[in-house]
Amino acid sequence: MSITEPGTAPAELLDAVRAKHRAVWESGDYPAVADQVIPSLGAVLVEACDVGRGDHVLDVGAGSGNASIPAALAGADVVASDLSPALLDAGRRRAADRGVTLRWETADAHALPFDDGTFDVTLSCVGVMFAPFHELAAGELARVTRPGGTLGNIAWTPGGFIGEMFATLKPYAPPPPPGASAPPLWGTEEHVRTLLGDRVADVRAEVRGLVVDRFADGAAFRDFFKATYGPTIATYRHLGDDDARAAQLDEALADLGDRHLRDDGTMTWEYLLVRATRV
Repeated sequence: MSITEPGTAPAELLDAVRAKHRAVWESGDYPAVADQVIPSLGAVLVEACDVGRGDHVLDVGAGSGNASIPAALAGADVVASDLSPALLDAGRRRAADRGVTLRWETADAHALPFDDGTFDVTLSCVGVMFAPFHELAAGELARVTRPGGTLGNIAWTPGGFIGEMFATLKPYAPPPPPGASAPPLWGTEEHVRTLLGDRVADVRAEVRGLVVDRFADGAAFRDFFKATYGPTIATYRHLGDDDARAAQLDEALADLGDRHLRDDGTMTWEYLLVRATRV
């Protein structure tokens, strides 16, 4: 099975991808990653997109609300969308704890169930980058944003810590679906500009760093991600009973963490922040 045209994918392939990705992200405990490792990242995107009172906002790949909840706290009317009902349930609980109300919708970034031009701001915080058919997902982000509205995205860069982590996982991981693009490509300005094309103007892209102080050493990072982070869990499950390969991956992930950990106990995880205006 192959992708025959950019921005399209066979229905049966999309169905299989939805089922697989839902299972991946519902394994482990992604809300723990959002709360303990990257809690400030969603608010960074909300501020960069000037989200405020009265804005109608869509968060794509919202997970447990890392960007959706800050947008609602800013006074926006927010729809949080994600493939995983379990992550959305976690988001509902987090939103209730923060005293805000928003709408939670199960949705695939490749086929958003919203009319053209519905939202003033469409954003995604390390979310849409994991939809494997980038042209299709980018087209959907643009389609549901009104002319003059804002598109905002944060994605891990290929050369940053998480990009290196995915490069480390790749030789051990299950193969991607046919026609898929690598998630960290969303972390390169040229790729994002190509994806959005002439549907946007005033594109502003900035590489930034998120300071992470959660891990004492590389082994602590590895063990936390083995327990909580869906793509890491899926990779180890793919190895099955191959203890030798699992041990190699254990060593490689711990070494990655140790190489990035500074003497003060912090790492910096590089990401690309993009804001653009829908034409």
